[in-house]
Amino acid sequence: MAPVSQYDTLRLEAFLRRVEAMVIRELNNNWQSHAFDGYEVNWTEQQQTVSCLHTLVYPLAQGQGLHVTGISWNSTGSVLACAYGRLDDGDWSTLKAYVCTWNLDRQGLNPQQPSVVVEVPSAVMCLAFHPTQPSHIAGGLYSGEVLVWDMSRPEDPLLWRTGLTDDTHTDPVYQVLWLPEPRHSHRFQVLSAATDGKVLLWRGSGAGQLRLAKGFALAVQQLPRSTKLKKPPRGETEVGVTSVAFSSFDSSLFVLGTEGGFPLKCSLASEAAALTRMPSSVPLRAPVQFTFSPHGGPVYSVSCSPFHRNLFLSAGTDGHVHLYSMLQAQPLTSLQLSHKYLFAVRWSPVRPLVFAAASGEGDVQLFDLQKSSQKPTVSITQTQDGSPVYCLEFNSQQTQLLAAGDAKGMVKVWQLSTAFTEQGPREAEDLDQLAAEIAT
Repeated sequence: MAPVSQYDTLRLEAFLRRVEAMVIRELNNNWQSHAFDGYEVNWTEQQQTVSCLHTLVYPLAQGQGLHVTGISWNSTGSVLACAYGRLDDGDWSTLKAYVCTWNLDRQGLNPQQPSVVVEVPSAVMCLAFHPTQPSHIAGGLYSGEVLVWDMSRPEDPLLWRTGLTDDTHTDPVYQVLWLPEPRHSHRFQVLSAATDGKVLLWRGSGAGQLRLAKGFALAVQQLPRSTKLKKPPRGETEVGVTSVAFSSFDSSLFVLGTEGGFPLKCSLASEAAALTRMPSSVPLRAPVQFTFSPHGGPVYSVSCSPFHRNLFLSAGTDGHVHLYSMLQAQPLTSLQLSHKYLFAVRWSPVRPLVFAAASGEGDVQLFDLQKSSQKPTVSITQTQDGSPVYCLEFNSQQTQLLAAGDAKGMVKVWQLSTAFTEQGPREAEDLDQLAAEIAT
């Protein structure tokens, strides 16, 4: 190879100076351009698919044929709790059941070995992690009891319980959740709802007891007259409650799902006395303010929009999801998602127009109303044999995670694509338009 002459070196240096000048000129032109004004660079890796990250199972519960009846993420988003019980017909009041937790951030996670297991003497129907205490869990039992556990004390986890008193629910508890105490936002009470027609607020005491702080009872004769109700059988007057959702905009406003199929708009501030003969240590109030048009069967799940004060979803045994406005009885839209039951529906905590539903046909359906108002964007097969999916919850801290539990005793943690976690342009405005257009 011939040596490079001084003349060639000078030519190469002159060429590189010309290229450098051209690049600087183009960069200056681009710097002054307005073509990309308003564009935000997103450096997160684009996930195009929904994939199964974990399949969690407690073999002892699965061996007993128990269902996953409820799941909840803790306040850090790293721990997932799972309730084991039964949701099919039968008396499960003395069925040995379990509450299990898995720490998904722990190295060496064993999906078949929970971090903590608590044995419970009755089927667990629902549970909810405390909003700020990452180890406290409230649970509702088939027997009607409400319990609170501290999972940081695995040897002695029971913190509070209602016991079996006149105040205790007489039917299975289908939902529990935590509410901040009035005037003490750092302290929380446990709300429970059951098919005995009662919605109760409990406060933990030093003696290990949950004591009734406030109570509501639903009587058929006190529902607003707009509802065309079937005559209750055998002279029953109680309205069985199956699900609860609180407004993100008004801490006293909540929606109930009922066995009768009609969602109810309710208020914690109600002072009207309930027409009931049920015994209670505190006066029971009548909370219902408005009745919405019913589903074709019991409503198993309700969810209030975190992005719009007037919108909520309901799902029921008729296989439909209804989108309602708080301002009118008729649903804004009705979507048939299944030919079997729908057991759960949840709004996304980060995408205003996205929600997920769990079906009796074994799948989890993800809807993006920006893409289609009629069919799911993604349908995920959770159970290979079509066994029902009973519960699902988005993770509000690790927003790419969605957990779902099923009749096979399994919890699957799904990793969502970025399409379901990144808010699109004008999405909040599109949600406002959806609510305004049809409610006028």
